[in-house]
Amino acid sequence: MVRASLAALALAALLAAPTAAAGTALPVHVYAPYFETWTTDGITTAAQQSGARYFTLAFLETLGKSSCTLAWDGNKAQTIPTGRYLSDIASLRALGGDVIPSFGGWSADQGGTEIADSCKDVNAIVAAYEQVITTYDVTRLDMDVEGRSLNRTDGIDRRNKALKIVEDWAAAQGRPLQVSYTVPTTPNGLESTGVAILQNAIANGTRVDVVNIMTFDYYDRVTTDMGAAAISAAQGLHGQLASLYPSKTSAQLWAMEGNTLMPGLDDYPRKTEATYPADAQRLFDFARANGINTLSIWAIQRDNGGCPGTTGSNSCSGIVQNPWDFSHILEPYTGP
Repeated sequence: MVRASLAALALAALLAAPTAAAGTALPVHVYAPYFETWTTDGITTAAQQSGARYFTLAFLETLGKSSCTLAWDGNKAQTIPTGRYLSDIASLRALGGDVIPSFGGWSADQGGTEIADSCKDVNAIVAAYEQVITTYDVTRLDMDVEGRSLNRTDGIDRRNKALKIVEDWAAAQGRPLQVSYTVPTTPNGLESTGVAILQNAIANGTRVDVVNIMTFDYYDRVTTDMGAAAISAAQGLHGQLASLYPSKTSAQLWAMEGNTLMPGLDDYPRKTEATYPADAQRLFDFARANGINTLSIWAIQRDNGGCPGTTGSNSCSGIVQNPWDFSHILEPYTGP
């Protein structure tokens, strides 16, 4: 009888409590390094060790080239209902952080398992995005579009149509929601394929909150000052966004930008594209002066000097550095 009474009181209190708004919006400025989800690493452990509090989880992709079912890294044992990372994310949020799920990535975009490419039903894509939002209570979705996905115009159109529906759904639900596009860049701004993605978004009425450029892997045989190139790419993007969104102020356009460095040696085999902590500091200062929204690195697991001279490793930067040098420089960017 006592137990029943206590349970009834607890239920009554729960029902009487005001309903909290779903999800917590990200800070106005945020350092959100990519976190490689195919590893066994823990998000909270990475946060405690690096000092970073926000992470972009890479990647969600489908189970096959005709699938509409999302899973972490396309692993059928890690579909969304399995709730991978739920407890880890709760621990991260207790530290004051949060996550951004990222869809696609090079392997999925090349292999046809990016959801807008593999799933031909816009409503099914919508349902998948909404399932991620409600399962993980997140407030930003990142679309990593590269490789072959840059030229799959049907997938680009389906993606933007689905995102428009999801944005309207989130607004009706009172959920804060942002959409970011992570795309390749030249040292002078977006490639034509990136511009076309944004043009399609505008045509579909899709709100793009952040355009996050990957300031590495130029493969142009001339770029060696990676800090200067990251800044010139950001300046070029600003001009392109001004043309695409003529009603926005310069400050609003800067607030749409993201910039992702690759610590150390990127994939270019000539080893001339090397990003150093000093480059991260230059980008940090530029971003702060102009009000860029997001800074990131690919990826948090690379932020150490464990493999000097190695290009394109997923677990170390290929340069001589201390553990977390890049994160210690960029993490203070998070804030109002």
